[in-house]
Amino acid sequence: MLSLKRLIRRCSCLCLRDSIVASLPTMQPEKLHYPIPSHLSARLTPKRFFDLHQFVNKAAIEKERARIQDEMNRGYFADMAELKQHGGKIAVANKVIIPAMEAVKFPDFEVSFPDGKTMKLPIRLSDNVIDSDKSSVPKASLVCLSFRASSQEMINSWSVPFVEAFSKSKDVHLYQVSFIDSWLLCRYPIKRLLLWTTKKPNHHESKDTLQRQIVYSFGDHYYFRKELRILNLLTGYIFLLDNFGRVRWQGFGLATEDELSSLLSCTSLLLHE
Repeated sequence: MLSLKRLIRRCSCLCLRDSIVASLPTMQPEKLHYPIPSHLSARLTPKRFFDLHQFVNKAAIEKERARIQDEMNRGYFADMAELKQHGGKIAVANKVIIPAMEAVKFPDFEVSFPDGKTMKLPIRLSDNVIDSDKSSVPKASLVCLSFRASSQEMINSWSVPFVEAFSKSKDVHLYQVSFIDSWLLCRYPIKRLLLWTTKKPNHHESKDTLQRQIVYSFGDHYYFRKELRILNLLTGYIFLLDNFGRVRWQGFGLATEDELSSLLSCTSLLLHE
Protein backbone atom coordinates (compact mmCIF):
# COMPACT_ATOMS: atom_id res chain seq x y z
CA MET A 1 0.00 0.00 0.00
CA LEU A 2 1.06 3.53 -0.74
CA SER A 3 1.84 5.69 2.20
CA LEU A 4 -0.47 8.58 2.94
CA LYS A 5 2.20 11.16 1.91
CA ARG A 6 2.86 9.49 -1.47
CA LEU A 7 -0.86 9.26 -2.16
CA ILE A 8 -1.36 12.94 -1.43
CA ARG A 9 1.64 13.84 -3.67
CA ARG A 10 0.29 11.78 -6.62
CA CYS A 11 -3.17 13.31 -6.34
CA SER A 12 -1.64 16.79 -6.33
CA CYS A 13 0.32 16.07 -9.54
CA LEU A 14 -2.77 14.72 -11.28
CA CYS A 15 -4.80 17.79 -10.36
CA LEU A 16 -2.04 20.11 -11.56
CA ARG A 17 -1.78 18.29 -14.91
CA ASP A 18 -5.55 18.43 -15.44
CA SER A 19 -5.65 22.14 -14.69
CA ILE A 20 -2.85 22.84 -17.24
CA VAL A 21 -4.53 20.78 -19.94
CA ALA A 22 -7.86 22.47 -19.29
CA SER A 23 -6.28 25.91 -19.63
CA LEU A 24 -4.54 25.25 -22.97
CA PRO A 25 -7.50 26.01 -25.33
CA THR A 26 -7.93 29.47 -23.79
CA MET A 27 -4.29 30.50 -24.26
CA GLN A 28 -3.22 32.67 -27.19
CA PRO A 29 -1.04 30.84 -29.79
CA GLU A 30 1.74 33.39 -29.53
CA LYS A 31 2.05 32.80 -25.78
CA LEU A 32 2.71 29.08 -26.13
CA HIS A 33 6.32 28.10 -25.60
CA TYR A 34 6.36 25.10 -27.94
CA PRO A 35 6.08 24.95 -31.77
CA ILE A 36 2.57 24.70 -33.20
CA PRO A 37 2.03 21.79 -35.62
CA SER A 38 1.75 22.89 -39.25
CA HIS A 39 -1.79 21.55 -39.64
CA LEU A 40 -2.87 23.70 -36.69
CA SER A 41 -0.95 26.83 -37.67
CA ALA A 42 -2.66 26.82 -41.08
CA ARG A 43 -5.98 27.16 -39.30
CA LEU A 44 -4.72 30.11 -37.29
CA THR A 45 -3.67 32.05 -40.50
CA PRO A 46 -6.39 34.21 -42.20
CA LYS A 47 -7.45 32.71 -45.52
CA ARG A 48 -6.81 35.83 -47.57
CA PHE A 49 -4.14 34.64 -49.97
CA PHE A 50 -6.41 32.80 -52.38
CA ASP A 51 -8.92 35.66 -52.46
CA LEU A 52 -6.13 38.14 -53.27
CA HIS A 53 -4.72 35.83 -55.95
CA GLN A 54 -8.12 35.52 -57.60
CA PHE A 55 -8.60 39.30 -57.45
CA VAL A 56 -5.25 39.96 -59.13
CA ASN A 57 -5.97 37.43 -61.85
CA LYS A 58 -9.40 38.90 -62.43
CA ALA A 59 -8.00 42.43 -62.64
CA ALA A 60 -5.31 41.31 -65.11
CA ILE A 61 -7.87 39.52 -67.26
CA GLU A 62 -10.17 42.55 -67.31
CA LYS A 63 -7.22 44.81 -68.21
CA GLU A 64 -6.19 42.58 -71.10
CA ARG A 65 -9.79 42.26 -72.27
CA ALA A 66 -10.16 46.05 -72.34
CA ARG A 67 -6.92 46.32 -74.33
CA ILE A 68 -8.04 43.77 -76.93
CA GLN A 69 -11.38 45.52 -77.29
CA ASP A 70 -9.63 48.88 -77.70
CA GLU A 71 -7.26 47.58 -80.36
CA MET A 72 -10.10 45.89 -82.26
CA ASN A 73 -12.07 49.14 -82.30
CA ARG A 74 -9.08 51.03 -83.66
CA GLY A 75 -7.27 49.16 -86.44
CA TYR A 76 -5.30 49.78 -89.62
CA PHE A 77 -8.34 50.58 -91.76
CA ALA A 78 -9.52 53.26 -89.34
CA ASP A 79 -6.05 54.82 -89.40
CA MET A 80 -5.96 54.71 -93.19
CA ALA A 81 -9.40 56.30 -93.54
CA GLU A 82 -8.34 59.09 -91.20
CA LEU A 83 -5.08 59.56 -93.12
CA LYS A 84 -6.95 59.94 -96.41
CA GLN A 85 -9.28 62.44 -94.80
CA HIS A 86 -6.70 64.94 -93.50
CA GLY A 87 -3.27 63.59 -94.52
CA GLY A 88 -2.19 62.78 -90.98
CA LYS A 89 -2.89 66.24 -89.57
CA ILE A 90 -5.01 64.92 -86.70
CA ALA A 91 -4.72 68.23 -84.83
CA VAL A 92 -3.16 71.66 -85.20
CA ALA A 93 0.17 72.25 -83.47
CA ASN A 94 0.47 74.56 -80.49
CA LYS A 95 0.81 78.23 -81.41
CA VAL A 96 2.44 79.23 -78.13
CA ILE A 97 4.53 77.43 -75.55
CA ILE A 98 2.68 75.46 -72.86
CA PRO A 99 3.27 77.00 -69.39
CA ALA A 100 5.51 74.91 -67.16
CA MET A 101 2.80 74.61 -64.49
CA GLU A 102 0.37 73.11 -67.02
CA ALA A 103 2.84 70.88 -68.86
CA VAL A 104 2.72 67.09 -68.36
CA LYS A 105 5.75 64.86 -68.09
CA PHE A 106 6.71 62.78 -71.08
CA PRO A 107 6.71 59.05 -70.15
CA ASP A 108 10.05 57.28 -69.82
CA PHE A 109 10.93 54.64 -72.40
CA GLU A 110 13.99 52.76 -73.59
CA VAL A 111 15.61 53.21 -76.99
CA SER A 112 18.39 51.37 -78.82
CA PHE A 113 21.15 52.91 -80.91
CA PRO A 114 22.41 51.31 -84.12
CA ASP A 115 25.57 50.19 -82.27
CA GLY A 116 23.43 48.20 -79.80
CA LYS A 117 23.69 50.58 -76.85
CA THR A 118 20.51 51.48 -74.98
CA MET A 119 19.39 54.46 -72.94
CA LYS A 120 16.33 55.91 -71.27
CA LEU A 121 14.52 58.88 -72.75
CA PRO A 122 13.87 61.65 -72.08
CA ILE A 123 17.01 63.02 -70.47
CA ARG A 124 15.76 65.18 -67.63
CA LEU A 125 16.88 66.95 -64.50
CA SER A 126 16.11 65.17 -61.26
CA ASP A 127 16.90 65.44 -57.56
CA ASN A 128 19.86 63.02 -57.83
CA VAL A 129 21.58 64.90 -60.66
CA ILE A 130 24.73 66.58 -59.37
CA ASP A 131 25.99 69.92 -60.67
CA SER A 132 28.67 68.33 -62.85
CA ASP A 133 26.01 66.30 -64.73
CA LYS A 134 23.58 69.15 -65.32
CA SER A 135 25.51 70.31 -68.38
CA SER A 136 24.67 67.00 -70.10
CA VAL A 137 20.92 67.64 -69.76
CA PRO A 138 19.64 69.58 -72.80
CA LYS A 139 17.54 72.67 -72.24
CA ALA A 140 15.29 71.61 -75.13
CA SER A 141 14.71 68.22 -76.75
CA LEU A 142 12.69 67.53 -79.88
CA VAL A 143 11.36 63.96 -79.82
CA CYS A 144 9.89 62.74 -83.13
CA LEU A 145 7.86 59.51 -82.94
CA SER A 146 7.26 57.28 -85.95
CA PHE A 147 5.26 54.04 -85.69
CA ARG A 148 5.14 53.19 -89.40
CA ALA A 149 7.49 53.90 -92.31
CA SER A 150 4.79 55.98 -93.99
CA SER A 151 5.28 58.76 -91.43
CA GLN A 152 9.00 59.25 -92.09
CA GLU A 153 8.38 62.05 -94.59
CA MET A 154 6.25 63.83 -92.00
CA ILE A 155 9.05 63.55 -89.42
CA ASN A 156 11.58 64.98 -91.88
CA SER A 157 9.37 68.01 -92.54
CA TRP A 158 9.97 68.98 -88.88
CA SER A 159 13.46 67.68 -88.16
CA VAL A 160 15.33 69.06 -91.19
CA PRO A 161 14.38 72.74 -90.61
CA PHE A 162 14.90 72.25 -86.87
CA VAL A 163 18.47 71.02 -87.40
CA GLU A 164 19.21 73.93 -89.73
CA ALA A 165 17.94 76.44 -87.17
CA PHE A 166 19.78 75.05 -84.12
CA SER A 167 22.77 73.29 -85.70
CA LYS A 168 25.19 75.32 -83.56
CA SER A 169 23.41 74.86 -80.25
CA LYS A 170 24.83 72.33 -77.80
CA ASP A 171 21.81 72.77 -75.51
CA VAL A 172 19.38 71.22 -78.00
CA HIS A 173 18.91 67.50 -78.71
CA LEU A 174 16.91 65.85 -81.46
CA TYR A 175 15.72 62.24 -81.28
CA GLN A 176 14.01 60.50 -84.18
CA VAL A 177 12.42 57.37 -82.69
CA SER A 178 11.12 54.48 -84.79
CA PHE A 179 8.90 52.04 -82.92
CA ILE A 180 9.11 48.35 -83.83
CA ASP A 181 6.49 46.06 -82.31
CA SER A 182 6.78 42.99 -84.55
CA TRP A 183 7.37 39.85 -82.46
CA LEU A 184 9.89 38.50 -84.96
CA LEU A 185 11.87 41.72 -85.29
CA CYS A 186 12.06 42.07 -81.50
CA ARG A 187 13.84 38.68 -81.10
CA TYR A 188 17.49 39.25 -80.19
CA PRO A 189 19.26 37.85 -83.30
CA ILE A 190 16.90 39.61 -85.72
CA LYS A 191 16.92 42.78 -83.62
CA ARG A 192 20.72 42.86 -83.56
CA LEU A 193 20.89 42.33 -87.32
CA LEU A 194 18.32 45.06 -87.92
CA LEU A 195 20.30 47.55 -85.84
CA TRP A 196 23.50 46.60 -87.63
CA THR A 197 21.95 47.31 -91.05
CA THR A 198 20.94 50.81 -89.90
CA LYS A 199 24.40 51.65 -88.62
CA LYS A 200 26.11 54.39 -90.59
CA PRO A 201 29.79 55.45 -90.63
CA ASN A 202 30.68 57.90 -87.89
CA HIS A 203 31.41 61.43 -89.05
CA HIS A 204 33.45 63.86 -86.99
CA GLU A 205 31.24 66.52 -85.50
CA SER A 206 32.10 69.53 -83.39
CA LYS A 207 31.03 69.41 -79.74
CA ASP A 208 29.09 72.63 -80.10
CA THR A 209 26.67 71.22 -82.72
CA LEU A 210 23.15 69.96 -82.16
CA GLN A 211 23.02 66.31 -81.18
CA ARG A 212 20.78 64.47 -83.63
CA GLN A 213 20.14 60.82 -82.80
CA ILE A 214 18.24 58.20 -84.81
CA VAL A 215 17.12 55.52 -82.38
CA TYR A 216 14.71 52.58 -82.18
CA SER A 217 12.28 51.33 -79.56
CA PHE A 218 11.49 47.60 -79.59
CA GLY A 219 8.57 45.77 -78.03
CA ASP A 220 5.03 46.52 -76.95
CA HIS A 221 4.23 50.24 -76.81
CA TYR A 222 0.48 50.11 -76.18
CA TYR A 223 0.50 51.72 -72.73
CA PHE A 224 3.13 54.24 -73.81
CA ARG A 225 0.77 55.35 -76.60
CA LYS A 226 -2.20 55.43 -74.25
CA GLU A 227 -0.35 57.77 -71.92
CA LEU A 228 0.34 60.16 -74.80
CA ARG A 229 -3.13 59.65 -76.32
CA ILE A 230 -1.68 58.43 -79.59
CA LEU A 231 -4.31 56.68 -81.74
CA ASN A 232 -3.31 56.87 -85.40
CA LEU A 233 -0.11 54.92 -86.07
CA LEU A 234 0.27 56.15 -89.65
CA THR A 235 1.06 59.75 -88.78
CA GLY A 236 4.06 61.39 -87.09
CA TYR A 237 4.13 62.92 -83.61
CA ILE A 238 6.43 65.75 -82.55
CA PHE A 239 7.08 66.71 -78.92
CA LEU A 240 9.21 69.58 -77.64
CA LEU A 241 10.45 68.87 -74.10
CA ASP A 242 12.16 71.09 -71.54
CA ASN A 243 15.02 70.05 -69.27
CA PHE A 244 12.56 68.49 -66.79
CA GLY A 245 11.09 66.23 -69.47
CA ARG A 246 7.81 68.16 -69.68
CA VAL A 247 5.89 68.54 -72.94
CA ARG A 248 5.96 72.25 -73.80
CA TRP A 249 4.83 72.01 -77.44
CA GLN A 250 3.31 69.36 -79.72
CA GLY A 251 2.81 68.89 -83.48
CA PHE A 252 1.37 66.28 -85.85
CA GLY A 253 1.68 65.10 -89.45
CA LEU A 254 3.36 67.32 -92.06
CA ALA A 255 4.73 70.65 -90.86
CA THR A 256 3.34 73.92 -92.15
CA GLU A 257 5.30 77.19 -92.27
CA ASP A 258 3.30 78.68 -89.40
CA GLU A 259 3.77 75.57 -87.27
CA LEU A 260 7.51 75.49 -87.94
CA SER A 261 7.76 79.14 -86.95
CA SER A 262 5.92 78.33 -83.72
CA LEU A 263 8.22 75.38 -82.98
CA LEU A 264 11.39 77.40 -83.52
CA SER A 265 10.21 80.32 -81.39
CA CYS A 266 9.12 78.01 -78.54
CA THR A 267 12.50 76.27 -78.65
CA SER A 268 14.27 79.62 -78.39
CA LEU A 269 12.16 80.47 -75.34
CA LEU A 270 13.21 77.23 -73.64
CA LEU A 271 16.86 78.03 -74.26
CA HIS A 272 16.45 81.30 -72.36
CA GLU A 273 14.32 80.03 -69.44
